[in-house]
Amino acid sequence: MADPVFMIHDMPYRKDARGAFVPEEAIRPLDLLIDGEVRKIIGYARDLSAQIARFRGHTFDDIGSLQALVAQEYQAPLGGAKGNITLTSFDGLMKVQVQVQDQLDFGPELQAAKRLVDECLTDWASESRAEIRALVTRAFQVDKDGRINRAEIFMLLRVEIEDERWARAMQAVRDSIRVIGSKTYVRFAERRAPDAPWRSITIDLANA
Repeated sequence: MADPVFMIHDMPYRKDARGAFVPEEAIRPLDLLIDGEVRKIIGYARDLSAQIARFRGHTFDDIGSLQALVAQEYQAPLGGAKGNITLTSFDGLMKVQVQVQDQLDFGPELQAAKRLVDECLTDWASESRAEIRALVTRAFQVDKDGRINRAEIFMLLRVEIEDERWARAMQAVRDSIRVIGSKTYVRFAERRAPDAPWRSITIDLANA
């Protein structure tokens, strides 16, 4: 980490948030204390981030080597077609899972689906379709980044209504789904006994 102190005419200076050089003696002791703590914590965070990145790399290397060994030995793949795999220790107390999740987006067909759904809602009696109306409102709402609520959209697809326009709307929703990539997750779990519930081994500051 770069030294935040600059020596100018044999006097220690620090840069402020605007890039101006400020004599260290003119900085409040509290600001220097906070600065020191932030730099210390960020140093630990950088080291931990690098360690987790190395661990992740080693984990996928080890699983890949195991899959190659099994393929060579038994002429059969280890894991699912999409890359999902679950490995369990011999005593059944430890588990490593690799999960590949598709990243989805929605195409212009979604707008056609929205128009058809709106037609249905206009014609139906509002008092008898209140729950459907609420679900539709949630499904087609966008967040501050302009993204559709995917979970609510998929809930909408599970609703069965005998209306030709509704059926066409749901087909338009299905046609709008685009797979734009995938993300791979690795998860770890353990339990005290084979009949005990699994407990995740968390590598996430937000859930630690």
